Amino acid sequence: MAKNNQAKLFGGEKSDSSDYSAKDIEVLEGLEPVRKRPGMYIGGTDERAYHHLFAEVLDNCVDEAVAGHASRIDVSLEAEGMLTVRDDGRGIPIDAHPKFKNKSALEVIMTMLHSGGKFSNKAYQTAGGLHGVGISVVNALSDEMVVEVARDRKLYRQTYSRGKPTSKLSPVGAAPNRRGTQISFHPDPEIFGDKLHFKPARLYAMARSKAYLSRAAEIRWSCDPKLIKEGDTTPAEAVLSYPNGLADMLKELTTETKVVLPDPFTGRVENQGGGAVEWAVVWSANGFGEADGFARTYCNTIPTPEGGTHEAGMRSALTKGLRAYGEMIGNKKTGLVTAEDVMGTAGALLSVFIRNPEFVGQTKEKLSTQDAFRITENAMRDRFDHWLTASTANATRLLEWAIGQAEDRMRKRKDKEVARQSATRKLRLPGKLADCSDSSAQGTELFIVEGDSAGGSAKQARDRATQAVLPLRGKILNVASAGDEKLSGNKELSDLATALGTGIGHRFRVEDLRYERIVIMTDADVDGAHIAALLITFFFRQTPGLIEAGRLYLAMPPLYRISHGSKSAYARDDAHKDELLATEFKGKKPDIGRFKGLGEMMPAQLKETTMNHKTRTMARVSLPSSIKTVEDLVETLMGKKPELRFKFIQDNAKFIDELDV
Repeated sequence: MAKNNQAKLFGGEKSDSSDYSAKDIEVLEGLEPVRKRPGMYIGGTDERAYHHLFAEVLDNCVDEAVAGHASRIDVSLEAEGMLTVRDDGRGIPIDAHPKFKNKSALEVIMTMLHSGGKFSNKAYQTAGGLHGVGISVVNALSDEMVVEVARDRKLYRQTYSRGKPTSKLSPVGAAPNRRGTQISFHPDPEIFGDKLHFKPARLYAMARSKAYLSRAAEIRWSCDPKLIKEGDTTPAEAVLSYPNGLADMLKELTTETKVVLPDPFTGRVENQGGGAVEWAVVWSANGFGEADGFARTYCNTIPTPEGGTHEAGMRSALTKGLRAYGEMIGNKKTGLVTAEDVMGTAGALLSVFIRNPEFVGQTKEKLSTQDAFRITENAMRDRFDHWLTASTANATRLLEWAIGQAEDRMRKRKDKEVARQSATRKLRLPGKLADCSDSSAQGTELFIVEGDSAGGSAKQARDRATQAVLPLRGKILNVASAGDEKLSGNKELSDLATALGTGIGHRFRVEDLRYERIVIMTDADVDGAHIAALLITFFFRQTPGLIEAGRLYLAMPPLYRISHGSKSAYARDDAHKDELLATEFKGKKPDIGRFKGLGEMMPAQLKETTMNHKTRTMARVSLPSSIKTVEDLVETLMGKKPELRFKFIQDNAKFIDELDV
């Protein structure tokens, strides 16, 4: 390859290396990296990240409470959007830092990344803040911040803006009855824009969650009433105190739930060195709202929505414990039970406190500490064994419930496998139906195409895991004008009905549909439209529930490919082609190619334009409110009486401006 071609391949003409020198290398200092790339530290600049700033400040207060140094936390939201969080803990040190003698420890913590008292176990046995970036990140992303520290019966204050101090740390008076740290801050509109604001309901939910997790600490909430919108049930003031911890939280979450057992499985085990494992689990008989079960997990009061090693330890403890009980009483079906059966209908809360936890990312959404699995499993397994044997009637009922879940799971899987094997056997794969590999209907699609040529392109363009292809031969039978005998004897429609798995006519059951979506994919011309109309007629007459459920779609392949130089575009029809020529290719003389059919398209083109869910456009087939109108129209255009079609053409001819021949 020539050198100039190499340069073009990697993005342009070869340039003089003197254009790129040491002066182009930037070094970001202090908190500049946070303001330049906030996503690295709080995951973005959206509403979730905006409220994450509150979590960072609140976590520090909760760490003081969990360590036993604070018993009260105050959270206050003012009308101007200023948020204040205060604790009665030890207070951030205000003396000069030994390494940075011209700065107080407070200023070091507030203005320098990776600074704090949580890197060793001297100040905190367990803590949520691990990287020493939380409060300094909040400072960097706030246009206004005020820090007050009450220590040794004196009150000190320092102000900041966008990560830099705007005043010196100064004593502001005596504070004989006050101790701890108070931080007031306002997120910077330069980072988050003017449209984001703190939502009282979200802040209140976060504060309440921390109150459940910290148990002994009392969180007092207040919010300017003007910020609470009509219909919002968030209180203007509240005292959040939950001495029973997760047991109280689970009780509130499952008030309306029908449970398998009358009492939840709850407990707390404290380890040496300040560690602890706390849990609360209940099994639902009819699910929790939209979900069958849920698991909410935390590490050092930090929510871990993606779970992690501690959640895996809980699942293992409950599964092994229930199976061990089943083996002990000689239940032969115990071996069927898996973690999916035990946890599938469980509402589970888990909170662990461990030293030096490791998370995936700064936002700490998943725990990766390997020891957390062992710690959680050991703590819960022993207590679960005792809980089961304390009430054999409840234990047996729970075991039978889990076995029922296992049998239901296996039955559903077998039914799905039988349905797929049946369709495969009748259609003699790989001759007709090229099925997808996923066994579940969720996320799968069946593309119905015309002829082997289009079928060949579609099979090469598809995603083999989720997309199946069924080629049909020519125009199918018009079911609107054919009798039942012809319908039952038509092989093409018989193959289609078998592939669907739903049955047709009075035997139709939408829950038996083997795919999530059925897609009619025909050529983008008159013949293709006719075939699509025949297929839609079949679905409307024989499987109307499929359309009502929103499961039938029309693919929209292009009719034209327009290209000029390295630029190309696809047009669905003549009108779209004219639009592209007048906009994208205005003033140019592009090459215009017309596709004679799907079989003429390269598989890559068919995938890009019609089958790839990221780039394609599809139309969902739906029914208007008046089904009678549709039935009349189908009978007129597709039925047995040609005179009705003739009259329709005569009545509507006046709407045709031009006839292309």
